[in-house]
Amino acid sequence: MIAPGQPGLRVNATPDEVIKYSPRKIDVINLESNSFETIELDKFLRESAYEIPGINKIVSIYEENHLRVPSGLNLDPEEDTLVATFDGLFSGSSFVKQIKVILDILKEAMGIPVDIEFASDGNDFYLLQCRPQSYGTHNTPSPIPKDIPKDKIIFSACKYISNGFIPNISHIVYVDPQAYSELESRSEMNEIGIAVSHLNKVLPKRQFILMGPGRWGSRGDIKLGVNVTYSDINNTAVLIEIARKKGNYSPDLSFGTHFFQDLVEANIRYIPLYPDDENIIFNELFLKETPNILPEVLPEYASLADTIRLIDVPQATDGLILKVLMNSDLDEAVGILAEPSNEVDLSAPESITPTRRDATFWRWRMMMVENIASEIDPDRLGVVNLYVFGSTKNANAGPTSDIDILVHFRGTEKQRECLINWLEGWSLCLAQINYMRTGYRINNLLDVHIITDKDIADKTSLASKIGAVTDPAQLLPLGKVAKD
Repeated sequence: MIAPGQPGLRVNATPDEVIKYSPRKIDVINLESNSFETIELDKFLRESAYEIPGINKIVSIYEENHLRVPSGLNLDPEEDTLVATFDGLFSGSSFVKQIKVILDILKEAMGIPVDIEFASDGNDFYLLQCRPQSYGTHNTPSPIPKDIPKDKIIFSACKYISNGFIPNISHIVYVDPQAYSELESRSEMNEIGIAVSHLNKVLPKRQFILMGPGRWGSRGDIKLGVNVTYSDINNTAVLIEIARKKGNYSPDLSFGTHFFQDLVEANIRYIPLYPDDENIIFNELFLKETPNILPEVLPEYASLADTIRLIDVPQATDGLILKVLMNSDLDEAVGILAEPSNEVDLSAPESITPTRRDATFWRWRMMMVENIASEIDPDRLGVVNLYVFGSTKNANAGPTSDIDILVHFRGTEKQRECLINWLEGWSLCLAQINYMRTGYRINNLLDVHIITDKDIADKTSLASKIGAVTDPAQLLPLGKVAKD
């Protein structure tokens, strides 16, 4: 993976990571049988490396814990450990720059970033396909209430989360990771994929979710995940990959990459789930003990009921449905049981205490208070200076933190009243935005303290924070200069 605009920026930095995620198989055309085949790349390179034009640009040699690009004919396919890195192409030619130029031209012509497929023999460039990059709709963060009863939560996630709100899920297709790992033959694993494909056709479209082990869409080693194509899962509302730890090892997920573009275009949400991580809720008891209706829906696959569990959510919960809330600002997602509706309305006597302190919270608050300072009219409202202090200024605000403001006021009672009303409007609006972003309800987000010249001179109360040696209030530039 490489960014044409920043070719030096790589996802995999160490040789071990590069090798781990390098291609292991290659699709070829067998000219004798006139058919497509998928073969081992290592074997192909050992047998045919010298016949491949520009092989030095395709592979690197791994030796003594280092990867190096072969120079000239300094390459022995039978003895060297060859890894497909394309480093010679990326760093030793103008190919990446040319790709960027092509993408920029197509973007300008089409008015939107594009996705292309191409072929090249080292001399000529063949554009096979060009289409606009897809952007999912409904990409606003969903509020995630923090007072959801734990017995109503089916799963939670806190890594690599996008935005989304998926209401009224009636069915869950759960491929049990443990049972799947115990299947002994490839044919048994393939049968799981076939059964999932049948469920994809008979279940109500966009009203079910798929939960399964590892990498949905695995081709080679299907122990890593269920072998399906996009057409086998295209009616689901959410695709969830589950990474259960085995000892200290956590399996790799595909992050939907086997059919990423299709998922985006179809607004199918993707969630990676790490049940063994701290603070994660994974209601395995519900998923494994709730009645399994697979034998009723697909009698021909009743023998797979130990591995595939099909849950009719309303039937199993006296009329409740599953809702999935996703919030990329919080990097959180949750699947909850709720009454059928378009709104989340769950209450509980106990709340889940926030445990995360993310830079997102204080940065957003600082940006908002800077906006307030830039919009204020000092002369109309009698404001001399505006200061921020507390958790926002100290960069440790959380999702429930308010924004502490000091207002140096020098004006009439009428101006004071207008100032309070003006700031209250900001406070109520920001509180609602904060709820939409985080799921935490706060009546007012601004905690405003008005101080006068006398307060500052006497250093009374919070006025002492102005110019203090320790933890001083931070002066904010006003949009208009106040008259002294």
